[in-house]
Amino acid sequence: MMGIFGRAATAGAIGVAILAAIANAAVAGKAFDMGPDQKERVHTTAGEAAKAIPANYAYVKPGTFVMAMAPFLPPTSYFATDEKTVIGANADLASLIAEKLGLKLEIQVVAWPDWPLGVSSGKYDAFISDVTVTEERKEKFDFSTYGNDVIGFYVGADSAIAAIDEPKDISGLRVIVASGTNHERILLDWNAKNEAAGLKPAELLYFDDPTAAHLALLSGRADATFVNNSEGAYSAAVNGETRLVGIVSGGWPLTAELGVVTRKGSGLDEAVTTAINELIAEGSYVATLKRWSIEGQAVDRARTNPPGLPKS
Repeated sequence: MMGIFGRAATAGAIGVAILAAIANAAVAGKAFDMGPDQKERVHTTAGEAAKAIPANYAYVKPGTFVMAMAPFLPPTSYFATDEKTVIGANADLASLIAEKLGLKLEIQVVAWPDWPLGVSSGKYDAFISDVTVTEERKEKFDFSTYGNDVIGFYVGADSAIAAIDEPKDISGLRVIVASGTNHERILLDWNAKNEAAGLKPAELLYFDDPTAAHLALLSGRADATFVNNSEGAYSAAVNGETRLVGIVSGGWPLTAELGVVTRKGSGLDEAVTTAINELIAEGSYVATLKRWSIEGQAVDRARTNPPGLPKS
């Protein structure tokens, strides 16, 4: 999964926009816990998952679950007010998984391009940063799913648009989307279907600056924006200026899932999957997603190496 404007090229611009929104969170919408102590974090206790760990598995650090992540955007993973503690939904899930395994958690911050080598070389036990399960990735890694890869249509809070669920719903609309992303591919496919049906295609709008894109939506120069649902949900909760009107699978027309990545054949995948299913059953999983306003991507059951998106 990629963010609306990519992971690196516009990180600074996105950061400025998000920090501005966070500063107004207390008065504009939901106030998120930005402190390093994370007193609102949900916790659990060791479960059956601890027994599923292979007897011969060698952790990077004995008694510790070293989970790497690439913190880049709220609400999935980013830095707290101390600028060094990683917080967010993925950090919370990592904490819960470690607790279910009966282990301490250590988060390693890595750059997104570095995770494949880090996992395969055993530099860390696992990686979590909204990695979509694909058939190509499954050849080299094991996955334990924890969320649906979904993209959301967001409109201004006072927009007359009630729902966007299928291609005909975007006919004639001006939709903000990032160039070169799967988001764009979906909208182009939808436009092709609309044109084949004699409907007017949507006008796709591209912005280099996320702040400008947000202002275009609020000013009426755009009708909707098509973004990773976690990003859209967080922004809507913080500023109260936008609302969700539709969710589409990131693999449309196929279903795409996000997974915790572990080394191929390490055997740790089944233990992590068991841990996530225990979290789902006890309610701590959904409670964590709700804490970060991303319950829309919840799964009913975690799976080990489910069918992934096909090779392109």
